[in-house]
Amino acid sequence: MRIDDWWDLIERARTAVGERADDRNRPDDPLPGALTDVLAALEPVEIIDFRLKAVEVADSAYRRPLWNAAYLIEGGCGDDGFMDFRDGLILLGRDTFTRAVVDPDSLADLPVVVRMSREESGWVGFESLGYPIEDAYRRSQGETAAFDAAVEAGVRAMNRPDEPAGEGWDVEDDDAMRRHLPRLAALFLD
Repeated sequence: MRIDDWWDLIERARTAVGERADDRNRPDDPLPGALTDVLAALEPVEIIDFRLKAVEVADSAYRRPLWNAAYLIEGGCGDDGFMDFRDGLILLGRDTFTRAVVDPDSLADLPVVVRMSREESGWVGFESLGYPIEDAYRRSQGETAAFDAAVEAGVRAMNRPDEPAGEGWDVEDDDAMRRHLPRLAALFLD
């Protein structure tokens, strides 16, 4: 699956839910269901390809500066939390995702992040992008054994990063956070 086609499918789901596309904290979050609907219309092999591309896209965001931004935004962020954060970032769309990977401080522009800094409702992370994709395959084929096997084989064949890329710094050092992520630090530390 070409990356442009992959992002177009994400955007179709986002368009279907409109203004409710940017916050994963709502109990009735419509975006995962909309993504399932979009993907269920694809051929089974395309759903598998979509899942494998999702792994590649999430891996492209496996970067220390972005992890440190997630730590600041979420008030802490371990391995699992950072996987969830990257999956949620994908659901925010290509432009937001791409900008955040290059400049994590750009996340300070997102209304959901601003609300989070004020301790109002809002959340960026999403537990697993794999769930709506698997649900789409199940809806299409009535089972997921073939999906699971194909995804497992595809992921095993990938060259995935062992460590996050990019410069890291001590996330407990407020001065370092202010130097590296000044806009986010202004929201969450000041």
